[in-house]
Amino acid sequence: MGFALWIGAGVARCAGAHEYRPMGVAVIAETDLFHARDFNPRVRPPSRDGENFRGLFASLNDVNHYLARTRGRRARRVATRVLPLL
Repeated sequence: MGFALWIGAGVARCAGAHEYRPMGVAVIAETDLFHARDFNPRVRPPSRDGENFRGLFASLNDVNHYLARTRGRRARRVATRVLPLL
């Protein structure tokens, strides 16, 4: 099993394989968590060369744990980019 994760533009994308069989790609909101039923085998994964690529994970639980752990940091990072109203 293996999963690759991309985060950007308010969505999270995950490409997965289960026992060497491709599961496809799932796309969810950054604030959600992935489920096995979210994956579509007809969708191709994005390139791993982009800046939105976050890494490879051993299981879907690891991906969801990463999303939950970094959720607060991503929200703070977005909030710092907002310009104050004058």
